[in-house]
Amino acid sequence: MRFNAITNCYVNFGGYKLKLSNSLKYLLFCTTIIVGVVIFSCETPKGKSSSTEIKKDTLLYLNHSDSAKYVGINTCKLCHQDIYNTYIKTGMGKSFDVASKTKSSGDYHNSVIYDKVGDFYYKAFWQNDSLRFLEYRLQGRDTIYKRLETVNYIVGSGQHTNSHIQSVNGYLNQMPMTFYTQKKKWDLPPGFEDGHNSRFMRKIGLECMSCHNNYPEFVLGSENKFTAVPEGINCERCHGPGSMHVEQRQTGSRIDTSKYIDYSIVNPAKLSIDAQFDICQRCHLQGNTVLKEGKSFYDFKPGMKLSDYMTVFLPKYKNADDEFIMASHADRLKQSKCFIASETSIGSVTKTNKLKPYKDAMTCVTCHNPHVSVRETNPNVFNDACNSCHNENGKSKINCSKKGVTITSNCVSCHMPKSGSIDIPHVTVHDHYIRKPITNTDKKGIKEFIGLYAINEKNPNSITKARAYLNQYEKFENKSYYLDSALIYLKDKTESNIKANLEPLIQLYFIKNDFNKIVSYINKLGDQTILNNLLIKKSYSNDHAWTSYRIGEAFYNLGDLQRAINYYKKAVELAPFGLDFKNKYGSALAAKGLLTNAEKEFNEILKENPKHVSALTNLGYIKLAQGQVKNAEQLYFKALSLAPDYEALLLNIAGLYAYKKEYKQAEVYLNKILKRNSNNIKAKQALAQIKQLL
Repeated sequence: MRFNAITNCYVNFGGYKLKLSNSLKYLLFCTTIIVGVVIFSCETPKGKSSSTEIKKDTLLYLNHSDSAKYVGINTCKLCHQDIYNTYIKTGMGKSFDVASKTKSSGDYHNSVIYDKVGDFYYKAFWQNDSLRFLEYRLQGRDTIYKRLETVNYIVGSGQHTNSHIQSVNGYLNQMPMTFYTQKKKWDLPPGFEDGHNSRFMRKIGLECMSCHNNYPEFVLGSENKFTAVPEGINCERCHGPGSMHVEQRQTGSRIDTSKYIDYSIVNPAKLSIDAQFDICQRCHLQGNTVLKEGKSFYDFKPGMKLSDYMTVFLPKYKNADDEFIMASHADRLKQSKCFIASETSIGSVTKTNKLKPYKDAMTCVTCHNPHVSVRETNPNVFNDACNSCHNENGKSKINCSKKGVTITSNCVSCHMPKSGSIDIPHVTVHDHYIRKPITNTDKKGIKEFIGLYAINEKNPNSITKARAYLNQYEKFENKSYYLDSALIYLKDKTESNIKANLEPLIQLYFIKNDFNKIVSYINKLGDQTILNNLLIKKSYSNDHAWTSYRIGEAFYNLGDLQRAINYYKKAVELAPFGLDFKNKYGSALAAKGLLTNAEKEFNEILKENPKHVSALTNLGYIKLAQGQVKNAEQLYFKALSLAPDYEALLLNIAGLYAYKKEYKQAEVYLNKILKRNSNNIKAKQALAQIKQLL
């Protein structure tokens, strides 16, 4: 069949016609065969379709196509100025921006904090129009160390927090100060407390950025490098790419959206209940996210089924109903009787209100208008949402006064009380688990772990469950029972089992430091099979690169340097901007005596990120081995200005002074290590040798 002979073909989408370009005709013809709902016509349609039934097949939406492009909020506002004016004041609209005095919510009159475990002070201040963080250390009244860095971005609307991000040549890292706006207090960011202060080195990857901001331009083969970062969550995160919608409006195509669905762009109000929830759950279902095979954090678009792209897990505990994490709104809401009662009636809802099914059901937009800030929403809006169900003949069905409660016309204050989340300090949020007020006497029993629960998918497969338990251990809680649970889902009896489960098996035994087990798997499959057939895919999550790296680490720790180099090299090929992979590859080359090759790797790292402390240290070692003492010294002390407690660096500096026969200075740096870590065996041995030379 020759489609290029057809000159006037149209697709009828819910009441408007779209003239097809020749390039689209074949694709859409095939789609009609598969989907069976698009009307392919080679003449002008005779009137509009009378059906307003929502199509379950989300392939109808034109902006799900790979050819659909994001156009940006400034394009949207050309036609939707009123919505734009209110939306930019919302938490999403203000989620992310360059660091400026306008964006910052911080109080800079009292901006000094102290990390007592790391023994670092931090101070935030403005220097002209630049926000600066000073890290310093005191000895008595004397400042014995300081590091000054510039903040590039502020994340957070300021309703709860402002956190801060630094960019070094596009590599983004979180910085060690957060302003908690509700208490007007500076403190360490969540996860930096109790000896876990990663200072200026916590990587901000695609997973973090894709929820706290609009989709950025992320560098494939990196962990945290971006070529462009947007300035806040915009319209298209909830409506999908807008290019086709804009194109149709510019060509004069119109549709009566009070009667029909506009399939050029997603309107969440006209989605099924579950599809609407999935848009919110993409970010307001914070937890342990496991991507589906071959998927990335870019792939989900509004109107799609979230579980086709990712499964989100949370740990469930007995006797811990009052505990929740910050962005768990969807999970908490779905535990509420209000929602459960609504869910049981969803079948009838979709029949009575086909165009906007959410109107008679309970979803996030029952209470929240995503285009209007919560701060600017009248409290009666929330009360009215409650009364829309709990009302009979104009009177509330609920008589709070019978229980001795003063009626304040504020349902939320009792039934969704504010409390602290278990993951973010100094913050109070409304618990979206709507229920009768609970008291301390209602809380019974000891908190007991039940298991990980997949919130957005009923029956995830075994490998997804295994990955969830491994991620929970590595990212959230180092509890051994997570590893035991992961092992239940990973078979390794046969070669085909090992192939199917290779990545999580390697991850599991890497965590356990069981390097012999890893090598046994590799020997069964063979290096050539693994390197040439199994670990070959580049991805935004770098799964194959991580597996290659972990295998390399196993061989390195067992003394098989050449095989370690082979796998490190593979990791670098798959993730060329994964600087830590490249650093380990260079270290192995140096250990093999290939100093020129190693030097090349370290120089490439420092070209990408001049503040990579380990690469500076390793390159200094090579310069010293080559007899270039002055160059080694410069590299070491540049690294020391960034990381005064890095033990490998302090050992190398001690070695430098021993090389120069300045043994007293060598002793000083070894004692610095032992003051903070008295169990460092290498430092103890080196100090014993130095003392014999004094």
